[in-house]
Amino acid sequence: MHIWERLTRELVDAGLLIQAGWVGFRIACELRDAPKDQLEDLRNAFFAGAQHTFASITGSLLDPGREPTANDLRRMDQIDQELRRFITDFRARLLPTSGSA
Repeated sequence: MHIWERLTRELVDAGLLIQAGWVGFRIACELRDAPKDQLEDLRNAFFAGAQHTFASITGSLLDPGREPTANDLRRMDQIDQELRRFITDFRARLLPTSGSA
């Protein structure tokens, strides 16, 4: 198991899913040497985005009731598509590629 996978599993098991994502983001963006103030601002933005998404889903995005509605599923699909577009772009711009062209 890759060290990142082990760390992620440990953080998630400790109830720190968003922190695990933040650590992965820092690694992917090579932010080891970033100034403390910049890291704090970036972490705040990262957690604010996670909080906004979660609060939107649990507070107002889903229709009332216990069973998901067609609108609930459509909205969740839209979130999935938006985040997939983001991560595709993110990987293309910021993550190293293997091999040569």
